[in-house]
Amino acid sequence: MAACVSSIYIVLPCFADTIYIHLTLERCNFDSGVQGLEVWLKTELRKERADNMERHITAPINKETAKELRAGDYVYLTGTIYTARDAAHKRMYEALEKGEALPLEMKDNVIYYMGPSPARESRPIGSAGPTTASRMDKYAPALLDLGLTGMIGKGKRSEKVKEAIVRNGAVYFAAVGGAGALLAGSIKASEVIAYDDLGTEAIRKLEVENFPVIVVIDSIGQDLYETAIREYCKL
Repeated sequence: MAACVSSIYIVLPCFADTIYIHLTLERCNFDSGVQGLEVWLKTELRKERADNMERHITAPINKETAKELRAGDYVYLTGTIYTARDAAHKRMYEALEKGEALPLEMKDNVIYYMGPSPARESRPIGSAGPTTASRMDKYAPALLDLGLTGMIGKGKRSEKVKEAIVRNGAVYFAAVGGAGALLAGSIKASEVIAYDDLGTEAIRKLEVENFPVIVVIDSIGQDLYETAIREYCKL
């Protein structure tokens, strides 16, 4: 059976949790349909998990460490990362256009595209799942050119962002979509450091321990979202 599907979401095992891979299947013919694609992807990612290294790294991340990572690698981050979503990125971008200083140093740092829900009593943060990374695509290249090493979100990135990742030896990670409460368990401390008026979209400094992510776009431009479907289309 030949099939041509505009887009689907496949649920795949990642770490002990789940990762959602959004696949565009235009002009891709396959005989076993969507069910066959899901089976194939699960098999391939299990094989990749066996082949790829599970890395435990410390944030901030220097360029040397970032350049060792490859698309498909499983990474556990420990250390300091920062949150910023749409509104915070827009404000930082406008600050750069005016020649003003940014509220945080970009060099070697990691920005998590996330706005948390209110924290429960005795917890440092509420649900802390990633937002769609493409919302930051307009602003990301400028921050990467200032030394930003890592970004955490979900979903695809634009070609301009990919070019900036390669140009600067950076990396784009995906976190687990729909598992904000689970991810919050890896966040040990949270502090608003800028743009408090933005509420949940304020910039926060997070201390994380074994925060689980997967490398989606690496420093040489490999994109896991693209390679997975390209390999399947060869079958």
